[in-house]
Amino acid sequence: MKPWTKNQLRRLRIALMINSDKRNKYIKKHNIFKEMGENVFFQPRFIPSDPKLIKIHNNVIITSNVTFVTHDVFDLGINYMYPDKKVPTLMKPIEIMDNVFIGCNSTILGGITIGNNVVVAAGSVVTKDVPPNSVVAGNPAKVIESFDDYINKRYGSYHSYDIDDLWKHFYENKK
Repeated sequence: MKPWTKNQLRRLRIALMINSDKRNKYIKKHNIFKEMGENVFFQPRFIPSDPKLIKIHNNVIITSNVTFVTHDVFDLGINYMYPDKKVPTLMKPIEIMDNVFIGCNSTILGGITIGNNVVVAAGSVVTKDVPPNSVVAGNPAKVIESFDDYINKRYGSYHSYDIDDLWKHFYENKK
């Protein structure tokens, strides 16, 4: 059995870090991604297998269980079927521009650029470039509104830090 590589050990260490602030500092300090800007919050515990194919710019929040697909392994199947032809692995970078929020359980496919000022809703599957100043949702992700419209809705939304008050508001809106 081959010994673990430095990158594999780093990925394991990151996965075992419970504190997300420490995880973010470690990722930045060790240049895990091709690029990681300022004010990046990376909550996933698992680093993609090819993190050097990912650029993350400034003011980006990536929540839990976001998956980055920078390559496929379909070449293995083809190469087993046709051993005389060697098909290379398909690899594509991902770039996330400034002021982006990616909701939990989203999947970002390779070859994608997510523009400035974007919200990717939870559970979305991003299969195409996301235009700047937009909110996308769904599978495949589609633009559902502008970034500015979303921000304006958030300013007008109900806000409280009191748990009982939030439950009261929750039930009142169910009537």
